[in-house]
Amino acid sequence: MTDILPPGGAVLDAGELEARWAHAWRPEQAAERLAGLRAPWCVAAGWALDLFRGAQTRPHGDLEIAVPAADFAEVRDRFPEYAWDAVGSGRIWAEAGPGPLAATHQTWLRDPATGHFLLDTFREPHDGTTWICRRDETLRLPYEEIIERSDDEIPYLAPELVLLFKAKEPRPKDEADFAGVLPLLDRARRERLSGWLERVHPGHPWRAELSRQPASPAGLVRGQVRET
Repeated sequence: MTDILPPGGAVLDAGELEARWAHAWRPEQAAERLAGLRAPWCVAAGWALDLFRGAQTRPHGDLEIAVPAADFAEVRDRFPEYAWDAVGSGRIWAEAGPGPLAATHQTWLRDPATGHFLLDTFREPHDGTTWICRRDETLRLPYEEIIERSDDEIPYLAPELVLLFKAKEPRPKDEADFAGVLPLLDRARRERLSGWLERVHPGHPWRAELSRQPASPAGLVRGQVRET
């Protein structure tokens, strides 16, 4: 990803975005299309927390997955009937070429027949099989340590990393996600998240909550996503 966005790109208002994301896939739909993928991919953001919890706890406006940037082509090739749009700084570049792709890290899968967005793919920095945090390049972890699996084998990002990304400018749904997941985090997860918060967002108020509530026994929560 470069620091300078290319010219062009359209701006979509919130109402239009909500309507066009109304038919976003669920994790199991993406997992079916990506079955057997060589690249280490995983569900991210709010859906990842629900995969960790074993149930859908709230509506989700989209479905986000993460993949190493160098492996994006392998994901792209699974969807030849759809278009990929690059997204950055509130703008979208339809059927993005090399310039917009190099300048952004977020890519939306679009059904060209309907205009609906189905899947949001983060092209993540990495060094081979080591994941690199976009917000602090010194935070590096092997993919095998950050990708977990639901009971039905859907890969998802470890909840402590999901919460680290949600911590930057938490919205009401992010605060609710943190409050809902916190009782389910064992001591090791809490310590990792607390250390990362101090490293990336010094003085973050979530650190006090992490130390205040009793930790969950390790391995308490694993399950299959279901509708609620």
